[in-house]
Parts: sequence; C-alpha cells; structure tokens
Amino acid sequence: MDLHKSINLDRKEDHISLSLQSRLGLSALDSRFEYDPVNNVHPDKNELWKASLGLQEMNYPVWISSMTGGTGKAKSINANLAQLCAEFKLGMGLGSCRKLIDEPECRSDFQVRSLIGSQPLYANLGIAQIEQWLSQGKAQNITDILSIVEADGLIIHINPMQEWMQAEGDRFNRPPIDTIKDVLDRFKVPIIVKEVGQGMGYKALLSLMSLPLTAIELAAFGGTNFALLELLRGDEARKERFTPLANIGHSAEEMIHYTNQIVATQTNIQCHKLIISGGVSHFLDAYYLMSKSNIPALYGMASAFLKHALISYESLQQFMIDQIDGLMLSKAFLSIKAS
Repeated sequence: MDLHKSINLDRKEDHISLSLQSRLGLSALDSRFEYDPVNNVHPDKNELWKASLGLQEMNYPVWISSMTGGTGKAKSINANLAQLCAEFKLGMGLGSCRKLIDEPECRSDFQVRSLIGSQPLYANLGIAQIEQWLSQGKAQNITDILSIVEADGLIIHINPMQEWMQAEGDRFNRPPIDTIKDVLDRFKVPIIVKEVGQGMGYKALLSLMSLPLTAIELAAFGGTNFALLELLRGDEARKERFTPLANIGHSAEEMIHYTNQIVATQTNIQCHKLIISGGVSHFLDAYYLMSKSNIPALYGMASAFLKHALISYESLQQFMIDQIDGLMLSKAFLSIKAS
C-alpha cells in the first residue's frame, strides 16, 4: 500500500473511532460569533496582523504582560519571553523592577535587551513605590531602572487592594492619578498604566484616558487576582474577612464598553490604545474583545506565557504559533454578532 492510501485509511479510521467523542451539545456553542465558511479562504501562513505601541511596530497584536521579577527562575523566564518577542516581533512588560535598586545582584534577570532586539520592552513599577521615591527626592531611581534594562517605556501598576491585603504592603498617601501626572511631567518616556486583576471603572478610565499615556492595560477581573493572591499568602481568618473585596472589579468586556462610551462622548481624550488583559483565556476571547473596542487594541496574557516559558523555549514557541493561527482563522471566518 502506498503512503497516500495509508494516510487516507488512517484518517478514515480516526473519523469512525472518534465520531462519538466529537459530538457536542448546544451548551458548548460559543454564541458570540457569526461563522462564515463561504466567503473567505484559509489564511496564509506568512500573513501578519500589524499592530503598534507608540512609535514601535509589532507583527501581531500580542503583548506579554508583566509577571515575574527577582525570583530564582526570572532570568530564564525573561530570556525565553524576550527571545519569543524577537522571533515573532511582539512586545513585553517586565515584572516589578523595584529589586533593581534594592538588590542590584538581580539586575541580570531583567537585562534582556540583547535578546529582544528593537521590540518594545517596558520596565514596571508600582504606584506606591513611585510615590515614595518622588516624595523622598529619589526620582533618579526611576531613571536608573529605565537605563539598567534599556527600557522603551515604563508600566505603572496601580494596586490599592493588593497593597492593603499584603502584610508588608505599602499605603497610598496621594491619589494615584496625581502621581501619574508627576511621572508624565518629569520623565519623557512612554507610559502604560495598568491594574493588577480587578480592572477599573468608568471614572478611573476617564481620568486615565485624559492623559497622554501610550496605553492603558485593563488587567481586568477574570485572570490572576493579586488581591486574592495576597490573601492566600496570609492566615485563613483574614482571608475569610477580606475575600469580598477581592471579588469586586470589572470585566474586560465591561471596561471596553466604558472606553467606547468615553471616546464617543468626550473631547479631551489623549490615550487611544488599550492592552486587553484579564480573563483572556485564549485567542477567541482576544479576537472578540479587540473587535468590540472602538480604539486600537492589543491583547495581553501573562500566566499562559509563563506556563510555557517554564517548560522550554520550544513549548513557548509552539504556544505562540497556535495563538497566531487561531487569531488568523478567527479573522478569516468569524465576525462579532450584532448586539
């Protein structure tokens, strides 16, 4: 039997043996999309979905969200992620870079510019730390961090609930919006502002979109929730008392509804880019949410990339290939149903 006939026979046998397993009930239907198998073709393997962050170009609208910094495995994780960004022309945010000042021996964990090349690479600091340094006359720490990692810009994470739940957490003495304005005035670098797993409401988004930020990362409810994470680190009684506060927040879809309202009704908007993250489980979620946004958007993932970065570069590479294929298939054959 020649190879072609053998492959055909194997496929037919697979179809027979797997036909019952592949039956799906209506409960499995993803009803967000209209599926059109008639009017398009399969995407070319070399097709790109060009995106940008500030003045920097990316081949796909995929952002590797900030995750780890200063742990024993951070060096290999960041190296794998930076290599991935270089290969696929993506961008990434580093984990919290505070340790670059407190523990200089950790610096090599974050120094991945030689691996990522010219792709977007952003340092990351918490708003509480920035507030403290500015009030103490230590603004040079921020400049030093940007220089040490050769960053293109700075991510500022805003995390009042996480700081409160953390036994060793910091306290805000100024509204974060005032500190962010100070940063924009003092440091002429691109700035991204993000939450850490609970998202933001309309008023917060309006305040941020009125500033000349490079992007707002949603970090919405539905992904890793750092307020809950801190409660899990502590005692059970405290966890029971404060978990209700970890359960508040906004989904990515709700936040996109707010940002669409804001751009439709406000005239003083200066930020016109979203990084959609939080509750983005796969490329279909990403495609749906990006399609819902009336301003340009990327999508960000952290834990999914981290999972594969911990295994091997080859695992991470295959995950990214699958993300791209899924995005391109979605773009070719799916559209969002009219609401």
